[in-house]
Amino acid sequence: MAKHLVVFTMVGCPFCQDFKELLKGDNIDFVDMDIHENPEEYEMFSQITENDLVPAFMIVDEEDNSAQYFAPDRDYEELDQAIKIIKGKF
Repeated sequence: MAKHLVVFTMVGCPFCQDFKELLKGDNIDFVDMDIHENPEEYEMFSQITENDLVPAFMIVDEEDNSAQYFAPDRDYEELDQAIKIIKGKF
């Protein structure tokens, strides 16, 4: 399966740190994209989701060259809900 998880986070965000720890605890591989180091990518993500909250994530599928976008308060309220979404996609 050629799917990749990309997580948008920012330094100093306690929710972002908790989210990454949950992912690591569940042995879920991810690419961490700090929004300040990758502003263009995050701006694109924010426009697509109409949401600029973090932590947010996208699942990229290389097989069909697609991506699914997930943002807090739009697709999930709690971090455990985000983890459940991720587990259901892989």
